[in-house]
Amino acid sequence: MNNIIEARDLSLAYEKHSPIIKNTTLAVKKSDFVFLTGKSGSGKSTFLKSLYGELGIQSGELNVAGFALHDISKAKKNLLRKHIGVIFQDYKLINEWNVEKNVMLPLMIAGYSKHVCRVQAQKLLKHVKLSHKADRLPLELSGGEQQRVAMARALAHNPLLIIADEPTGNLDEYSSSVIWELLKNVRQHIGSTVFVATHRIPQTLGVDYKQYFLDDGALYEVN
Repeated sequence: MNNIIEARDLSLAYEKHSPIIKNTTLAVKKSDFVFLTGKSGSGKSTFLKSLYGELGIQSGELNVAGFALHDISKAKKNLLRKHIGVIFQDYKLINEWNVEKNVMLPLMIAGYSKHVCRVQAQKLLKHVKLSHKADRLPLELSGGEQQRVAMARALAHNPLLIIADEPTGNLDEYSSSVIWELLKNVRQHIGSTVFVATHRIPQTLGVDYKQYFLDDGALYEVN
């Protein structure tokens, strides 16, 4: 499996006769760093949702990490998600759980021991510079800190594919720099593919990347 994402004549829609993505074809290789750009409402979040099975396929084919999402059972969809880390713009943390337990969640779901979950969570919280807030609840943190917790959670199970929806859109400069450095490092050291939807690509990223642009339902590769 050389390509981790393959789409052929892919169309996506929330309503049957109103496709948001139309007849799209693309291929993303393992360890690629990819940006999906486009103006607000162009369908960037819609495309990301299709990659982890949140949105069904209207027509065409979509393969992610070896799973055919145009023809997938619920059991296989759950298996696919064990290979994916998702970073949402609105964090999606569990407010009743402390920071450490939020980061442990993917490993708990995967059935790892409490000790393994805790060790990995502590390691990742150190990477996002939040070890000192492991016992805090999410609502006791700033927005930037919450996004860094969400980042640590997405990386907890060493995913093949990291999907990020505007991961730094509302963050301060410090938290943004932490997020970008982590995404670069996980791609370099673990070999994860990174797929980011954003309005603006950072000017000082320092890595080779592919860029796609969404406009009026069509996806174009930017050279």
